[in-house]
Amino acid sequence: MRLNPRALLRGMPFRARLTAAFSLLFLLAGAALLAFVVLLARYGTAQQVKGIEITKGEVPSGGGFATVGAQPTDPQGALPPLVGPRDDFAMIRQMDQTVQAVQDTALRQMVLWSAVGLLVMAVLAGLLGRWLAGRALGPVAAMTAATRRISEQNLHQRLALTGPDDELQRLADTFDTMLDRLEKSFESQRRFVANASHELRTPLAVQRTSLEVGLADPLPDGLADVREDLLTANREAERLITALLLLARSDRGLEETETVDLSAAARLVAAELVPEAEGEQVDVEVSADRQLTVLGDPVLLRHLLTNLVRNAIQYNHPGGRVRVLIDDRTLTVANTGPPVPADRVPDLFEPFRRLGQDRVGTTGHGLGLAIVRSIAEAHGTGATAEPGRSGGLVVTVRFP
Repeated sequence: MRLNPRALLRGMPFRARLTAAFSLLFLLAGAALLAFVVLLARYGTAQQVKGIEITKGEVPSGGGFATVGAQPTDPQGALPPLVGPRDDFAMIRQMDQTVQAVQDTALRQMVLWSAVGLLVMAVLAGLLGRWLAGRALGPVAAMTAATRRISEQNLHQRLALTGPDDELQRLADTFDTMLDRLEKSFESQRRFVANASHELRTPLAVQRTSLEVGLADPLPDGLADVREDLLTANREAERLITALLLLARSDRGLEETETVDLSAAARLVAAELVPEAEGEQVDVEVSADRQLTVLGDPVLLRHLLTNLVRNAIQYNHPGGRVRVLIDDRTLTVANTGPPVPADRVPDLFEPFRRLGQDRVGTTGHGLGLAIVRSIAEAHGTGATAEPGRSGGLVVTVRFP
């Protein structure tokens, strides 16, 4: 049975593969560096030593090179003295200088070529390490890309990483398990919203019909006011349920998208709210110098515009103004009205939060700006607000 090194390597855990790869890399780099330094140091030393030799010849009186070579021996095998003490000292000194020169040359060459070899191998090891890290972290990059593609609209997708049972495989399996739980949670929420939309609206519609038919004119004194109060409460309950369902729908994200002309939608919403604006004695103006098209849900975007304009009308004063400005992919709705403290502006985007009257206001439910923020986030952007210079609020939504 033949062993396949590649298959054996793939079967190893991720940590073991990375450890073995780096160990092999540094082993090869060290061996190459050692061979490189030894060979080049020997070559450099040989070139420098060529000019340093001890030649045969007579030793001059002032010193110099000694006579070297084979000499006859006496019968006892002892070498006869070749030179005198002075010449012997000169020969030893010259040999010491030669040895020292060779050692210095070898040291300089070793340091020089070691530095060169170290730099070259450092660059090579860095390039190889970068390549190896890229190969080793390839599954992590694939998991990251798959994670970015997954959203609440395509929770059915999975990483489905294949390979040995190592740290990366367990991480991918854990993430897939989390996606299973999220998909079930979102699906349960969608079913709840769909069922609640029918179950909550139907009784209110029946109640309103009963009030209108059962308490039709003519009515005894006092019952007419009671009927109007009941119908008003019924309509408020319907608006509250509609707002809650809209908030739940926008929190789910976008199911289908299409190109929406936001400029035309803003003019249509302003026209629909003219009676309400006239009742509050508020002037509404839409300024859209250029067409703004947005990729999104047309129903949600229309609700975003309706909530912004209606809030600007409702929280205003008689003779006030509402300005809707569309320019450079930015929607701005500004109104006049009572001053808004800057530290209270973030609270206005929370559900059931109203300025001055928290949860006990006689008008509105405190869901308008919360719905606006939720719809904006569903479209990949956000809504910001700041107090107006002369009172009121300026709300801005910048579309990508």
